[in-house]
Amino acid sequence: MISPDVEAEILRLHHAEKWLVGTIARQLGLHHCTVHRDLAQAGITAARQGKRRSIADSYLDFISVTLERYPRLTAERLYAMVTERGHGGGPDHFRSVLARMRPRPHSPAYLRLRTLPDEQAQVD
Repeated sequence: MISPDVEAEILRLHHAEKWLVGTIARQLGLHHCTVHRDLAQAGITAARQGKRRSIADSYLDFISVTLERYPRLTAERLYAMVTERGHGGGPDHFRSVLARMRPRPHSPAYLRLRTLPDEQAQVD
């Protein structure tokens, strides 16, 4: 159980200073679950903290349009095209972003034939 003064300090740091839960917990010497609990009791959910933006986010539209037109374009060539347009990220991160965006080929459907012993006679 923590005092009302500490609860007020948690809310102040979260709302006024825009600190993250881990930062608040570290500075006040509390466990992060305690800070989460106090914020939840105040009606603040964890969904408020959004996903961190990627360097490649501003180029996602260009990448998707280019992949629609040229689906077999290599990641190296696409990285060079994006770098010419001002992208400052590394090629490894760009490849991971591109792998999630690249269209997947549809796998053909097969009917797997399952037989019990003595149902088929096969001779070599």
